Amino acid sequence: MPHLTASPDPAAFAHVRDWVFDLDNTLYPHHINLFSQIDRNMTDFVMDLLQMEREEARALQKRYYHEHGTTLKGLMMHHGISPDAFLEKAHAIDYSALLPHPELGEAIKALPGRKFIFTNGTVAHAQAAARALGILDHFDDIFDIVAAEYVPKPAGETYNKFAHLNRIDAKHAAMFEDLPRNLAVPRSLGMTTVLLVPRNLGDFVIERWEQADDADPNVDYMTDDLTGFLQSLMAG
Repeated sequence: MPHLTASPDPAAFAHVRDWVFDLDNTLYPHHINLFSQIDRNMTDFVMDLLQMEREEARALQKRYYHEHGTTLKGLMMHHGISPDAFLEKAHAIDYSALLPHPELGEAIKALPGRKFIFTNGTVAHAQAAARALGILDHFDDIFDIVAAEYVPKPAGETYNKFAHLNRIDAKHAAMFEDLPRNLAVPRSLGMTTVLLVPRNLGDFVIERWEQADDADPNVDYMTDDLTGFLQSLMAG
């Protein structure tokens, strides 16, 4: 059963040689709320595409996100859109809220083995966010929605594609995510799983299915402090 901690036992991660991180609300915390800009841009895209009022467009956007893993996947399936225009619109955001985080950078750098960003966004978005945080140079590669052929997490085929491409042995890997459902496949493959949760959950409006469950068998650890968690792993 997972428990909230910033100080895990380093021995529990001694076997890990590949470190896999989601991007949004994982490598930077929920309170930055960078994703709200992306969310608004996606709603605008749906409004323009389908000539809907904002409330109706947002409801459809969220339904596609819930049913298909990303709004993009739903729009591709049901409306036949080209993904490029959508992704360009969605990630036309201001990254100035992200400030350099040298402690996080040093903690990631100190991890033994390879480090990856695995995102349902784009490489360009991941690079921009990681560069703003000052951590981009510490990653070996970025696996994005384009590399996944637009099939997003939590689809099993996408994890398999990521693992095959990077020759990852899941039993020697750890996955860090902010959405519980995105940890089900990694856990089934043998990865050690870590769920990032907001420091003050009451300050954030997230759907019930996005919230952590203390009894979730797919979550090995929960933390609201990624930097502290990683630093503890190296302290042993």
